[in-house]
Amino acid sequence: MDSLKLVVIAVIGGIASAFQGQFMGVIDSRVGSKESVFITYVSGGILAALMMLVARGGHLNLWHKVPSYTLTTGVLGLVVVGAIGFTAPRMGLGRAFTILVASQLIAAVLLDQFGLFGTAVRTLSMHRLVGLVAMILGVWLILK
Repeated sequence: MDSLKLVVIAVIGGIASAFQGQFMGVIDSRVGSKESVFITYVSGGILAALMMLVARGGHLNLWHKVPSYTLTTGVLGLVVVGAIGFTAPRMGLGRAFTILVASQLIAAVLLDQFGLFGTAVRTLSMHRLVGLVAMILGVWLILK
């Protein structure tokens, strides 16, 4: 897949994440945090199940071939979704996502740097380090 398509998919994911944060914040403030996470996962689970049914089950039967630590992805997703739903209505989307995305990027750079959990090693260059420092400065400015 060419890099432009990958960028477009990432941009769509980022935009969807912002809308999701806002919508979850509304649910959280009107119904509750646990309920917001539940509604998010149930609606996503139903869509995923329908997509697998259309694809005649996909390759779900191969789940036992993935590393055991990857099975925590649902729990990690609950943490992400719960953090978005809880923080967005309390501190605003911009502030909440600034912290979430900056934290995500720092963790991703560390995963890349050390090749953790099967990640291809991508060493931290001076350009990437300067970018991280600029991002941390940006986070500080946005939170002021």
